[in-house]
Amino acid sequence: MSFAKALAYFLREAAIGLLRSWKVSWLAVLTIGVSLYVGGLLLLVSANLEEMIDEWKDKARVVVYLTAAATTEETAALRAEFAASPAVGSVVEIDSATASERFRQAFPSMADLLAGLGPTALPPSFEVTLRREASGNTALAWIAELRTRRGVAMVDDDRDWLRQVETVLQMVRGVGLVLSAVLLGAAIFTIASVVRLTSYLYRDEIAVMRLVGATELYIRGPFYVEGILQGLLGGLFAGVMLDLSYLALRPSLPSALLVGVLARRFLSPTELGLLVGLGIAAGLFGAVVSLGRETFAGEA
Repeated sequence: MSFAKALAYFLREAAIGLLRSWKVSWLAVLTIGVSLYVGGLLLLVSANLEEMIDEWKDKARVVVYLTAAATTEETAALRAEFAASPAVGSVVEIDSATASERFRQAFPSMADLLAGLGPTALPPSFEVTLRREASGNTALAWIAELRTRRGVAMVDDDRDWLRQVETVLQMVRGVGLVLSAVLLGAAIFTIASVVRLTSYLYRDEIAVMRLVGATELYIRGPFYVEGILQGLLGGLFAGVMLDLSYLALRPSLPSALLVGVLARRFLSPTELGLLVGLGIAAGLFGAVVSLGRETFAGEA
């Protein structure tokens, strides 16, 4: 028998097997679809959050707030240091009046808090943007030294909370890997059980095929293809559900940070292909594991 005829036979028998036990077959498809959907969702969160962190790093600032008693000489010394430092990308000097105006624009409902306090209600500051390469212990030591300067009331480093977000990102990845592995293991077990049940239903036919000299590949091929089809359907189901989730969240993207983490960008065709491929591999693995036992239905 040619390869094309054998493949057609495998596909036909696999389709018949899926229809014959359609309830448990669709349970297997749903199980692997849910596991891949969760894995894809966590991949989306991880990729989008990493992209957002990269953008935030470009906008991260070190804000140096001055005390009310800061002298002109102390302010000029800081200004000169920022201008000469190779680690500094840009500096914006904010006086008290500008700071107060920014506060009123950002928090209009709280603008009354500044009423009667005069133009110096908020301290002057320097908004320093560091270069991307200015990171690590050297930058941290420099910022720590700034906090001890005379005339400096406080130094607020945006990268402090960015490091916390990066820690959260690593946790999301770790939890995602563990959860996806557990769900994928459950899906493989389900597929193996379905293939095992199908082989049991065909035990008489398998016995006859062995008597007439059929090869093991010819006997097992339809069951392998059945596992592949279940994995393929599960992967496609996960891809469709991810796409629907993305389209549902996309319209509210500008107004919600959490939505941005989920729907900033969708999975690339390569990532979707890998997701479906993982489903196919899981389905084939489940079938191989199931039929690899010594008690394979129909064996003497």
